[in-house]
Amino acid sequence: MSAKVSKAGGWLFKEEPTHYSYADLERDGEAVWDGVANPVAQKHLRSVQEGDRVLYYHTGKEKAIVGEMRIAEGPRPESAAPKAVAVRVVPVRRWRHPVTLAAIKKDSFFAAWELVRMPRLSVMPVSPEQWQRLEALGVSGGPQGP
Repeated sequence: MSAKVSKAGGWLFKEEPTHYSYADLERDGEAVWDGVANPVAQKHLRSVQEGDRVLYYHTGKEKAIVGEMRIAEGPRPESAAPKAVAVRVVPVRRWRHPVTLAAIKKDSFFAAWELVRMPRLSVMPVSPEQWQRLEALGVSGGPQGP
């Protein structure tokens, strides 16, 4: 999949909830997403644009998509690592039903997705079709449509 993502799709960003959880983002109202070291994840982060939608994924013991955020400010040089970029994000909504990695792996529709194939990648694209299917699970609690 190309790093360029349609506005109808979006991105998935991962974070350890003991470091910075979705609840922390809701409390703070915004955050600078930085500290991304992996070159492939940095490539994806450079492709992010203001207004893009982002799924918030808790790593660690939880391993689940827990909410949605939006890019408030596109890539800018990261102060601590000038060759790296950071973005500013704002919360949109917490998903009523977290979508676990186990549920995603059970669905063959997601077999080729980076979340399944490259589990350590912290920033990755989400196609419009993937987003729609994930949102059906996370907002309503079950699949919708065929």
